[in-house]
Amino acid sequence: MSSITRSRPPSPPGETTGKDVPGDAGAPGRPRWRVVAARVATGFACLLVLFALNAPNQIGHLTPWAFARVPLEGLLGVALVLVLPPRPRRVVAALAGAVLALLTLVKIADLGFDAVLRRPFDVLLDWAFLGNAVDFLTASFGRAGGIGAIVAFAGLVAGFLVLITLSVTRLARVAARHRAPATGALGTLGTAWVACVLLGVQIGPDVPAAALVHDHARQVAAGLRDQRAFAAQIRVDAFRDTPGQDLLTALRGKDVIVSFIESYGRDAVEDPEFAPQVDAVLDAGTRRLRAAGFGSRSAFLTSPTYGGGSWLAHATLLSGLWVNNQQRHGTLIESDRPTLPGLFRRAGWQTVAVMPGNTKAWPEGAFYGYDRVYDSHNLGYRGPGFNWGTMPDQYTLSAFQRLERGKPGHAPMMAEIPLVSSHAPWAPIPSLTDWKTIGDGTVFGPIAAAGESPDAVWRDASRVRTEYRRSIEYTLSTLISYVETYGDDDLVLVFLGDHQPAPIVTGEGASRDVPITIIARDPAVLDRISGWGWQDGLKPGPKAPVWRMDTFRDRFLTAFGPHPAEPSRP
Repeated sequence: MSSITRSRPPSPPGETTGKDVPGDAGAPGRPRWRVVAARVATGFACLLVLFALNAPNQIGHLTPWAFARVPLEGLLGVALVLVLPPRPRRVVAALAGAVLALLTLVKIADLGFDAVLRRPFDVLLDWAFLGNAVDFLTASFGRAGGIGAIVAFAGLVAGFLVLITLSVTRLARVAARHRAPATGALGTLGTAWVACVLLGVQIGPDVPAAALVHDHARQVAAGLRDQRAFAAQIRVDAFRDTPGQDLLTALRGKDVIVSFIESYGRDAVEDPEFAPQVDAVLDAGTRRLRAAGFGSRSAFLTSPTYGGGSWLAHATLLSGLWVNNQQRHGTLIESDRPTLPGLFRRAGWQTVAVMPGNTKAWPEGAFYGYDRVYDSHNLGYRGPGFNWGTMPDQYTLSAFQRLERGKPGHAPMMAEIPLVSSHAPWAPIPSLTDWKTIGDGTVFGPIAAAGESPDAVWRDASRVRTEYRRSIEYTLSTLISYVETYGDDDLVLVFLGDHQPAPIVTGEGASRDVPITIIARDPAVLDRISGWGWQDGLKPGPKAPVWRMDTFRDRFLTAFGPHPAEPSRP
């Protein structure tokens, strides 16, 4: 009996046989384990692509419902795969996979920024934060922690690029191989998507059934428009051409300190978890300073940043402009905008910046108009490190007193002094010691050794909040003690928060407000701001005025400049 050879019918144009398609689980003659492995791989690829398409970019939206949506981009991708011939299909699938992987990485960055800064990642402006994050991890968890973060980040990028690209190309092959069921599923899901959009169907709280991949293109375009608008704002300045003799006439002879307290937000004085202890420090400080002859007035400012980006708040307060992103900050630093320190300098003050958190060169000091800049390298600190804070706030103020304000016959000065002991990770926290024993800071050795480690604190969110509160108490107590110890009739202290702490401390829905206080022994200084409506004491109450932080510079210059009935002083 002769054998009969039967040939397989040709495949339709653009299709391949099961033998040619590695992703086809049903190809004849394949071992059972390979069939199972192929199906598992295809299922994993499908789940990974759905995750990439549907993953939200806000922590509050990270729920199981978010991943049950119908993504329009996925439907359009399947439609494109079904109409393309094999070679273009492979190229398009690979490119689509790479793009989807990058979009997923942006979403992950969005989630991180939302958790810390309560805003999405700006693909045009926020790359500077990556270096700051590595510096923070290195300072908090050692060099190994910083290197580990870099390695993990590089692995995440490479992993997503490879896995998602392979997943998209695999699904494209499977869809092309199973054209008829893929076409049917596409029609059904496409109809469902349109219906969900028209009917506004939701599958969970604030979760629409029809989804789109988060698009940052508008953000980039808006950033470019904002750069031009902000450059125009910089040129508008009521004090640009004011002669020095007409500036700050009511503060002649005074030493003016502007001190930013890291992460000192409104929640510190109002949240029931923090307020009883923090308010007790402020109330006691008000009484102690009043007994020493000092008066104080307090209110709130709205910060341009939240959870981080302290330099944006510093730039906003000192420039009188709303500096809420890195692009604006860079544009400002490259301009000739007069800043508060620069205007003090024009009026005859010596200007000093004491920046204990700076471990690298700080060219911005020249823009702000400082005669001298001190940082972690030239403040003479020989004590133990306190993670990101580098040195306790008490040492920072002690060094300033020794190097500048305590020198006999010193010229009146204006100083910016950020205090950083309340910077995350809030471990270990220094404690106050006798000012006379501070020396080069080695006295803080036992204090650091006895303190908590970041690893221990960050295992428990409640511990994080407790240590945050304790750090704010420490810094406020240090400032109050400094005024008691070194204050005189010529001291004017302005202290304020730079921003609220991260949501792990405040929870969701917190404002961007930060407390601000002015302290002086000379009653004429506080008389100048009597029209502001600020409240008496170191603690602003719930009904205290709230200003945007960028309005402070001009109000301050106006209040302490010559009033209409007063002549300018030479």
